[in-house]
Amino acid sequence: MWYATPSVTRAIHHRYVDPLAQIWLDAAARVGLRVVRADDAYASSDGAGTLTIGGDASLDPDDSLAQMIFHELCHSLVQGEDNLRVPDWGLDNETDRDAWREHGCLRLQATLAGRHGLRRFFAPTTDYRGDFWDHLPADPLADRGDPSVQLAIAGLRRVAHPPWAPAVEDALARTAALAAAVAAAPAPGAAHVAVDGLPSLWDQLDPPPPPHPTGLPASPLAAVDDRRCGGCAWRFEGGPGRRAERCRQADNARVDPAWPGCERWEPALDCQTCGACCRAAYHSVEVSRRDPAVRARPDYVVDRGTYLEIRRAGDRCAALGGGEVVTGADGARTTTRYACAIYDDRPRTCRDFTLGSAHCLTARRRVGLSG
Repeated sequence: MWYATPSVTRAIHHRYVDPLAQIWLDAAARVGLRVVRADDAYASSDGAGTLTIGGDASLDPDDSLAQMIFHELCHSLVQGEDNLRVPDWGLDNETDRDAWREHGCLRLQATLAGRHGLRRFFAPTTDYRGDFWDHLPADPLADRGDPSVQLAIAGLRRVAHPPWAPAVEDALARTAALAAAVAAAPAPGAAHVAVDGLPSLWDQLDPPPPPHPTGLPASPLAAVDDRRCGGCAWRFEGGPGRRAERCRQADNARVDPAWPGCERWEPALDCQTCGACCRAAYHSVEVSRRDPAVRARPDYVVDRGTYLEIRRAGDRCAALGGGEVVTGADGARTTTRYACAIYDDRPRTCRDFTLGSAHCLTARRRVGLSG
């Protein structure tokens, strides 16, 4: 039906906001960020609570305001709470110096989105989509020796704590619920209506993986390989009679060895790719005056008057070597293997430290090697 142009312009009392955008605008606000749009910007934070995102004209057809906000929140998670008050999260956007931090952000983004079947839907913008994101393995956190993986794991731990909790996880759950509603609209097997020849991004959804029986997120590889609780480094026997199978990652809950692995599943640990207990995880190794190491390696022992301890070198034991980060021609970073210079004469405290113990898990968590 045709209507004549009204002679009096009606008053506008509300502005329509895309529901998906509203979900992530709310999430940003709960974290403490105000989102503004600007045609002369792309994505930038001022360190004072304002996140600026480019206008719709500056975004590609497969981008969305929601995806841009989610990506910036992942940057903030990787960089940590202190960098919420630093412009652009403390990142150098002019050179490749922080490319590995971008990689860490993308690994975190893929992991969080994948928990809800949104990994393809929430792919990043820019050339990182084709150059890095599309080549990520099913488990973006598989290579624990890659420093960018360690950044992502640290971000995963922060997502459970304020100011990001519960805002980010809530927004992902709400996005998944909205996606499910949209997916139910077309006829079974049909795609959504194409616009300008491009299919809808809403067709890039995957069934969310079911939760692990322990309540932890499921492993993205559990259905395609042999990851089972029985082969995880964090399974141990404990409880009455010490026959029950338990999991340190699940607060010592009982597990069935035949269960598929969770997101935190890890194979047998290798001390020489870890070194966590000898570096920043713990700040002092006290030594008994009767310990053989006092006589065998006095150059590594410091007398504090009331106690003895192994000498430190920065944030690590002075006897620990290795751990240098090497950058390859492709920009990927790897870490050289760790080694102890006094291993044969190491103190009793070090000898009693058990691989795969609760203290071992704590150490690895503190340095970003385990979830």
